[in-house]
Amino acid sequence: MRRQLAHASMSALAIAMVAATAACGGDESDDGGVDTVSVGVIPIVDVAPVYLGIEQGFFEARDIEVELTEAQGGAAIVPGVAAQEFDFGFSNITSLLLAQSSGLPVEIVANGVASTGVEGEDFGAVMVPADSPIQTAADLATATVAVNTLNNIGDTTIRESVRLDGGDPSDIGFTEVAFPDMPAQLSAGNVDAAWAVEPFKSMIEAEGGRPVAWNYVDAAPDLTVAAYFTTSQLSQEDPDLVERFSEAIAESLQYATDNPDAVRDILGTYTDINPDIRAALTLPAFPAEVNRDSVERLAELGEADGIFENPPDVDALLP
Repeated sequence: MRRQLAHASMSALAIAMVAATAACGGDESDDGGVDTVSVGVIPIVDVAPVYLGIEQGFFEARDIEVELTEAQGGAAIVPGVAAQEFDFGFSNITSLLLAQSSGLPVEIVANGVASTGVEGEDFGAVMVPADSPIQTAADLATATVAVNTLNNIGDTTIRESVRLDGGDPSDIGFTEVAFPDMPAQLSAGNVDAAWAVEPFKSMIEAEGGRPVAWNYVDAAPDLTVAAYFTTSQLSQEDPDLVERFSEAIAESLQYATDNPDAVRDILGTYTDINPDIRAALTLPAFPAEVNRDSVERLAELGEADGIFENPPDVDALLP
């Protein structure tokens, strides 16, 4: 069944996970051994492959029925998986590093999405209004910048963009705004800049906005941005389910790579984006493998910004 997100803190969930005895796993139906799994996702272009995989029958072919629940960001999905409210989740790498460093037993089971690695042609950027005095990443040093989640992949990579451009990021005023609300908040002047990913980056551009920093590109070459994950408990207790889920995701990623028009079309089923913007937006990369070097770089950036309770263990997180 569709479940609600948990609101407990990372540290509290770490204690809960140690004490938990209930098994986390998909619910098996009574009529043929189909596993029903709940998956937490974000309503952005990044998760188009899982929607395509459901539509194309890649999960059904592996006896899996997928129930999707949307959240604001990976920082909300991680506690949901840790508390066994979701079987699997989609989250950015920094959120998963945060969880791992806090003692939550989470494991990546499949790649999710990656930067194109090309400045000017990536699916995420820091955007400003057309008439903004902000011209470069260094100019963000004293700006108010919207990110979807504080102390996460958005602000750590934006700080790196500012540093690379010769600025001091210590005085950036980050404020939390959900991705779908960023175009309106930027247009209203409530923030100076907004870190937006597709399709919201293209929505801002349609209103005259322009990019001033390509934070994913600046963070690491071919940055792995996000991945699908589960708990160590589920991996140990039902490795067959996890393997089938991972295989279905891998097939979905390849289908998305081979069929960009299908990605644009499916986006219209779970976001309220008009066809013209869907046709113009920049698609991310959907590689099959996680880029380990980029994960280690995100860990380094997070440590430099002091967002981890303890140094994260990349080996424990990666498949």
